[in-house]
Amino acid sequence: MTTTPRYSIRLSRRAFLGATAAGAGLISQPLGARAAPAATGSAIAFDGDSLILAKDTLSRRDGDGGWIELPAPAAGGILSLATHPGRAGRIAAGLTSGGMALSEDGGRRWEARSQGLPDAPVTAVTVAAAEPDTIYAAIRGDGLWKSEDAGRSWALAMDRPWLADAERDLTALASVDLATGMGGIWIYAGTELGITRVPDCFCRWQDVQPGDAMDALASGKPAPSEAPLPEGETINGLASAASLPTRLYAALPSGIWESQDAGVVWSQISGTGALAVAVHPTNADHVVAVTGDGLVQSRDGGANWTAPIPA
Repeated sequence: MTTTPRYSIRLSRRAFLGATAAGAGLISQPLGARAAPAATGSAIAFDGDSLILAKDTLSRRDGDGGWIELPAPAAGGILSLATHPGRAGRIAAGLTSGGMALSEDGGRRWEARSQGLPDAPVTAVTVAAAEPDTIYAAIRGDGLWKSEDAGRSWALAMDRPWLADAERDLTALASVDLATGMGGIWIYAGTELGITRVPDCFCRWQDVQPGDAMDALASGKPAPSEAPLPEGETINGLASAASLPTRLYAALPSGIWESQDAGVVWSQISGTGALAVAVHPTNADHVVAVTGDGLVQSRDGGANWTAPIPA
């Protein structure tokens, strides 16, 4: 079996990057009001028991009710979404036109949070598992950026991973609440060629392997993975189960994949290509994915799938 690609050290190469995304202010529209299309990509996130879906438009589904269309952020359509179980109603959105928007009321109003970010699409976003005000954003053509004040200011955290003789854009992000052995937790990232991760001290990108970050630095060369994700396949989405951090889900063109050991061993739980994936904040077995045909859902960790959620 082939192994996942190696990722080499690629520290920040910039002393200053001063592009500022345009736009500020609030949108206030009645729930259900028509808005400009909110997505050209696909993104999904749980806000408590509710689902937030960006696919053509932005919608919210509370419990067993129907979908309610939400107003789009003023700055543009949505490429990525992130929430945190400790901040009900807060939704971070990465925008196609560049920059970030934040809602504190479940998507009913949006505020621009782009000060200091490069003016480029935000392909992925995640909220730090242990720090709800810390947000990470992946910028197309750039790197991984960090805000410690809920998006009011930003700083470059890490350049993109170096893979196959080029820097590769990040296509998915997940903050995973597992110790790195270096005093912090992990940021997992998808690329067009597979999965990687970095400790939140941002020392270096690393392959996913058994042990902690110090073990990886000492070994210098990761052991062959027993059951990696398919080599060379784009990671469209990543989700970490807040209630069981060793459980990860990945959305790939080849299907939906699950790991029960923090990404060392993966198994395919659906052969339907997926564009995005989300896991319930208190139930690691409840996973929802966006496919080309709509939403699919499993309440038993992917053993069985149903499609009761018309989008």
